[in-house]
Amino acid sequence: MHRLAHSGGSAALLEWLSARLGGWTGVVATDAAAAAEAETEAEAEAAAGPGLAVRGAAEMRARGVRSAVLHGERSAALLFALDGGRALAAVLDLPHDPAAPALLADAAAALALVLRAEEAERREERAERAEARAREAVLHLLMNGRLSTAHQIAEALGPSLPDPLRMYVVECPAGQRGEVARICGALTGGRAWIVRCPVYVRHLIALVPAGPAGGCAEHDPLAQALVGAARDRTVGVSGRLLLREAPAAYTQAFHALAVARGRAGRHARFGPGPELELAAHAAGTGWAKARLAPLHTYEPRRPQDPGAQELRATAHAWLNFGPHATRLLKVHRNTLATRLRLIESVLGTDLGRLPAQAELSLALRLTPGGPGASPGAPAAAEAGLDGVLRHRDLAVWARAHLAPLSGPDAPPGARETVRAWLRHDAHLVPAAAALGISVPGTRKRLARVEELLERSLLRSPSARHDLWLAHRAEELAGFAGPEA
Repeated sequence: MHRLAHSGGSAALLEWLSARLGGWTGVVATDAAAAAEAETEAEAEAAAGPGLAVRGAAEMRARGVRSAVLHGERSAALLFALDGGRALAAVLDLPHDPAAPALLADAAAALALVLRAEEAERREERAERAEARAREAVLHLLMNGRLSTAHQIAEALGPSLPDPLRMYVVECPAGQRGEVARICGALTGGRAWIVRCPVYVRHLIALVPAGPAGGCAEHDPLAQALVGAARDRTVGVSGRLLLREAPAAYTQAFHALAVARGRAGRHARFGPGPELELAAHAAGTGWAKARLAPLHTYEPRRPQDPGAQELRATAHAWLNFGPHATRLLKVHRNTLATRLRLIESVLGTDLGRLPAQAELSLALRLTPGGPGASPGAPAAAEAGLDGVLRHRDLAVWARAHLAPLSGPDAPPGARETVRAWLRHDAHLVPAAAALGISVPGTRKRLARVEELLERSLLRSPSARHDLWLAHRAEELAGFAGPEA
């Protein structure tokens, strides 16, 4: 009996008792509070129990006794008190086994221990779920530039958010995320801030204090330990960035993860290369503020409607994760679609087209603080995105960004494939038709381009927005590349 309770829990013990005694056995409430505390429908049904057992429980409560027997016309209810206002009850046909009372008395002691253990486990699971949701909230705040609130919540959960940091995205079976989190905590002395990715169930995100700048990318003890512990793990690592650059750090780590999947070592650090935000800062910050002004000053018609900050967060999540943004935002897909239509209306754009997506992506990245942040001097927006992309810094960035597509390591047709893919709004089917090859063939070509550029293309967050902007800047600069 005790072994059964230990291995199978209360349900297995009650099932065994029912089979052994040839009747109904269960846990019934001896007071209203215990019945109200039943957490699941099954527990609520068990707490109610057969009518004879319920009447027996009421009799126990009225008399203040620890055990009771109540006889019916053809059956008897035997009850033994448990803690928490409950009792183990058995309803047996008459005449019942004379050994039943002794067996139930022994079972009550074992059952009481098992129930306490199960309740403690449920409380722990509730606490873990609450902490996981709080950590997701901190990640969401970081991704939307709300550092002060993120710091306050993180300090309560512990440890403090690292600054500067490297962000690690670990890909592993969903059931291994707890083990990966323990390894990260142990190898960083408990200083890593760890959260389960709310979008991808196989991803774990760790914000790790960054060491001195310029460390060797190939020698990363944490990444090596994570992939060394199991062969089905892959790790992408960002560059050394400030906490306020957490969105860029996540994107970098995700791109590095795409590279790591094709490496024997199964881990990679974001490769050196020009950063769009840095290249566009001087020319584009004023434009971005002006472009997003209608969104940042938007006032909802009703109190329950999303405001400017929520719409901005929605746009950012959708540009990064597409339809999977519902998991990050915790909204229904219809709610996401409604918000996107509202954003299109406010900004006067068509987010079904890649050029509009790329424009919004750049504007959001150049205004990381969102509404009301660093107001500065008003800037003219008449030059538009093309005016920003004509700036010399953007032309230099575009050449460097696209150079690998024409370099000696580029696979045949790399630039043509990317150009066709971008021209068809990053959709594989029309791009494949334009190239005259199959969809799997187009996917394989883009996978090789991922390795070449060290950027994720086929999974979100994707570098498609940066690629479109680079092609457009190159075209405006008068280079030979055909229109994308």
